[in-house]
Amino acid sequence: MQLIWLRSDLRISDNTALSTATAQGPTIALWIASPEQWHAHDDAASKVDFWIRNLHDLRQALERLNIPLLIRHTDTWQQVPETVLEVCRMHKVQTVHWNDEYGVNESQRDQRTQSLLERSGVATRTHLDQLFFHPGTLLTKAGNYFQVFGQFRKACLEHLHRSLPTLAHPVKPQAPLGIASDSIPRHIEGFDTPAKALRDHWPAGEDEAQGRLSRFVDETIDDYQTLRDLPARPGTSQLSPYLAAGVISPRQCLHAALSSNRGEFDSGSQGVRTWIDELLWREFYKHILVGYPQVSRHRPFRAPTEALPWRDAPEDLEAWEQGRTGFPLIDAAMRQLLHTGWMHNRLRMVVAMFLSKNLLIDWRKGERHFMRHLIDGDLAANNGGWQWSASTGTDSVPYFRIFNPVTQSQRFDPKGRFIRHWLPELTHLDDKHIHLPVKSSGLFDTNSYISPIVDLDSSRHRALAAFKALPASTN
Repeated sequence: MQLIWLRSDLRISDNTALSTATAQGPTIALWIASPEQWHAHDDAASKVDFWIRNLHDLRQALERLNIPLLIRHTDTWQQVPETVLEVCRMHKVQTVHWNDEYGVNESQRDQRTQSLLERSGVATRTHLDQLFFHPGTLLTKAGNYFQVFGQFRKACLEHLHRSLPTLAHPVKPQAPLGIASDSIPRHIEGFDTPAKALRDHWPAGEDEAQGRLSRFVDETIDDYQTLRDLPARPGTSQLSPYLAAGVISPRQCLHAALSSNRGEFDSGSQGVRTWIDELLWREFYKHILVGYPQVSRHRPFRAPTEALPWRDAPEDLEAWEQGRTGFPLIDAAMRQLLHTGWMHNRLRMVVAMFLSKNLLIDWRKGERHFMRHLIDGDLAANNGGWQWSASTGTDSVPYFRIFNPVTQSQRFDPKGRFIRHWLPELTHLDDKHIHLPVKSSGLFDTNSYISPIVDLDSSRHRALAAFKALPASTN
């Protein structure tokens, strides 16, 4: 008997571990809920709900293949090895298959599980699935992990030119095993059920993910390099929750993009090439997790930036979290996050830089808030993006580049369409004043919008002074 241990790979098609397991013999599937571990990782309620909804869809697909899905519960990952072993003994499993995950806690969990199983006579096989390349196989000439995305990208493209990662063989139905699937919980205690509007915005299932990919490639990808910066336009794939949960694979995304561009990486559609770069950024940050594990432990990649004089400003932090900063683009973006569990990528950079530079609040507080609300929350991408914006990370933005939320608003939401959608209290303003409403002192002033909580110029100089005071090697 083969066992596929499902984690962040909730799909049938192009699932390396599942495909390999079923090719080797009768297979059962296992998924383990670990709510206390999820709380420790600040996983969002919307993300946990998304997992559960996708599990319901996946169970139906597995049953059509006569593969039973077993559900187990542990408080944390400490109990996972014994739980997996217990399932193996109950069903006389010979080999357990799983797709690799990255991060310190994930690696320790998998190593402990592998060690216990093999000591108990159960074989294990791990598989590359989330990435195009095994971490450690793409290194600099000095034998180190890349720290600069441009160099990493070049190495990736050289390898992809020579050999594209192949899709896993389709899974064929197997003979019935006479093992019943377990019921899937409708709700995980400790995680609130998201609002219906949020759930409706992110339907579950492989068909939905594949449909989004097809529509994006057919209708939008050629203009992606321009549309991706305009939050009022549907210019991105919005596949990130499906990638984070493994409902679709990066290989499927890469193959679809290349098929629309006649297989070309270096010519043809600029939009396709730009989107492939985004897939490689995702790859880059996961390699960073492995090569530089301190980023999994709430440490800055650039150690000297630990000395930055972060402000303890709980009222400013709360205003930022709730979308009450007085800067419309910031507030609209934060409200988008609270209501949809997602934020436009351009705006993720803008709000992160505002918190870490203009407010000089520790980037880790913003990173945690994002993880607690993002349906696509991913340690590698979230940490990488925050450290990039805060100028504490690998290949980060230079510390002296600080996005101005007003000019960013004027440039990327010139008509204020995005702002008006999320800040209906500003719909009466014209296209000029909506980017920074000025409160009038007149008796009949009807603008109730909050005044800016910080002065952009003076706060910019404060941030520059803080970074300049660090050792020269960090600048």
